[in-house]
Amino acid sequence: MRVLPGTPYPIGATVTPEGVNFALFSANAEKVEVCLFEPSGTRELARIPLPERTSDIWHGLIPEVNVGDLYGYRVYGPYDPERGHRFNHHKLLLDPYARQHHGPLIQTDENLGYIAGHPDADLSFDPRDNAHNIPKCVVTVDDYNWRGDTHPRTKLFDSVIYETHIKGLTKRIGKLGRSRRGTYAAAGQKQVIGHLQEIGVTALEVLPIHTFVNDTYLKEKNLSNYWGYNSLSFFAADARYSEGNPVEEFRKMVKSLHHAGIELILDVVYNHTAEGNELGPTLCYRGIDNASYYRLAQNPRYYINDSGCGNTVRCSHPRVLQMIMDSLRYWVEHMHVDGFRFDLATIVAREASGYKPRGGFLDTITQDPTLRGTKLIAEPWDCGPGGYQLGNFPPGWSEWNDQYRDNIRKFWHGRENQVQALSRSIHGSSDIFEWQKRKPTASINFITSHDGYTLSDLVSYNEKHNKANGENNQDGHDANYSCNHGAEGPTDNPEINAIRNRQRRNLMATMLLSQGIPMMLAGDEFGHTQLGNNNAYCQDNETTWLDWSAKKHDQIHFEFVKKLIRLRKQFPVLRRNKYLHGKNRSRAFSVPDIQWFSSDGAIMSEQQWNDPDCRFLGMMICGDAGCFAEMEDLTPNSTQQHNAAILLLLNSSDHGVEFHLPQVGFPWFLEVDTCDPEKERQAAGDSVNSEGRSLLMCSVNPDHAHS
Repeated sequence: MRVLPGTPYPIGATVTPEGVNFALFSANAEKVEVCLFEPSGTRELARIPLPERTSDIWHGLIPEVNVGDLYGYRVYGPYDPERGHRFNHHKLLLDPYARQHHGPLIQTDENLGYIAGHPDADLSFDPRDNAHNIPKCVVTVDDYNWRGDTHPRTKLFDSVIYETHIKGLTKRIGKLGRSRRGTYAAAGQKQVIGHLQEIGVTALEVLPIHTFVNDTYLKEKNLSNYWGYNSLSFFAADARYSEGNPVEEFRKMVKSLHHAGIELILDVVYNHTAEGNELGPTLCYRGIDNASYYRLAQNPRYYINDSGCGNTVRCSHPRVLQMIMDSLRYWVEHMHVDGFRFDLATIVAREASGYKPRGGFLDTITQDPTLRGTKLIAEPWDCGPGGYQLGNFPPGWSEWNDQYRDNIRKFWHGRENQVQALSRSIHGSSDIFEWQKRKPTASINFITSHDGYTLSDLVSYNEKHNKANGENNQDGHDANYSCNHGAEGPTDNPEINAIRNRQRRNLMATMLLSQGIPMMLAGDEFGHTQLGNNNAYCQDNETTWLDWSAKKHDQIHFEFVKKLIRLRKQFPVLRRNKYLHGKNRSRAFSVPDIQWFSSDGAIMSEQQWNDPDCRFLGMMICGDAGCFAEMEDLTPNSTQQHNAAILLLLNSSDHGVEFHLPQVGFPWFLEVDTCDPEKERQAAGDSVNSEGRSLLMCSVNPDHAHS
């Protein structure tokens, strides 16, 4: 075949009027070949050397290649692991920029760059060709008709996030066809979207859908990497969630979600790849330019392993950083994604001298015009040096707040010395974020997530039950701050079930009525259980798949969750965009913008704040104090009560108290009582009864004093 010089940009396989331009970065390669395959992907048709090299980008244009053709790369260079080089041209390599793959990855020793079992281990060299084991890249063109699609652009302070897994979300929906369950297409169906709209969530946050690899050791145990935190390609949607064309089906899902006003946030894993450590396979980056794509140890034969997964992507390298940015822009521009949650985000922001909140990665994202308006969420920790950085990401970022999670769990499960931590958490964690002039929206408040117990399990188990994972129950978190309330796991005891249900409501109400952005785990609205497994990463089965029939049996809790989200939307004071510290006064109520109360109805004293046995806290926030000018583009409407004040009463003790409501000149109304989830809104009078282990929410509104 003819090959022309082509151009070094854009990187990847790009369709042009003259043919397909191939461009691949490799600083240490000696030769790069494009390998073309017949339509089934089983037979290699040609190997064509790329003729040009510009700024370490190898490139060439092949006129005879068309859309839909299959290809891969072979990259020549030194195989010298002790110098960090692992080139092996006998191994077919995936294009890091490929948008779609054809065929499965067959995991075998032939994919190793070295000879398995050789006495020199990875210092040996395997000359076997592995092309028949490797998926082929597909030449694609981005020509989807997005007409009529617009990003919802939900304001950050208005967001309610619903974290889920694409497969687990719909695998057990009987009304869907068997082949459609667990796919992108299923997530865009009316059964799912109608459920999300009914709850009131604004964003679907999905676990990784970038093409990923099942770990060999899990396959040997008949398990799989269900969560998908083992990315192989940062541009391709994984085909296992597709009925045929993952790119098209993903786009249709996004379009359906957007039409319903729901955003899509991707959980992305740029911190490591599926190639593992020095004993892992050669599938892509390792064979293209190991020393450029990965952070290597002082002895470059080995990898820095800040991810705990065998390797660490060298995000500080300009071409690797470019690849990540190109990936982010692709998912926004061509797949219409609305935001990203960065797994182990401290790794991608780490440079040679350590984590850098003003380093290359975070600064590059901050200035990028394509990502402007995109929601950016960090998991602010990893297992590397200085890996815990909660509160240290720059303005514009939100962060998973694990301290919020732990503080709320400890309070409701009766731990001592918790009222100060509780107050900081429901206030939006200003102690963590405000020092950079960040807002409460910096805090992603969650009680449960994919990583840990479900809400039902949190109140049903004292100990984790992970034996099905095949690690002798040694995996998963030990510090869960859970409580079984008298029986380990399911029970027929009505008293135990009653307190468990109340505790579920207490936990959910606290999260949805706190300042900050709430994130709920899929299924927590109707009692999903993993039977005590708090690390279900390898359970691709009914342990993790949502049982939608449970919705019928847990209708009271489901309606209660809906009510909480409706109240959050009704009262803007529950989603302030600035921190309140009692410095402003309410014009309507003549009191400070925020006040803290003890169980006797008085302002909390220093002694009460420091009392280890104190298990009661009241928080009053006034809507009109400081006004809502800080809420950009806030449009008043008849359902939002902008001038209202709300009072939260949280009582984790075993005994009730009669709480005398603050005298503010207008009548109080009781909105929420977790002891009676079906109680309708009612006038409160001068006092309310705060039962043991309960949360109350009261409201007062000078504009609707007698409504």
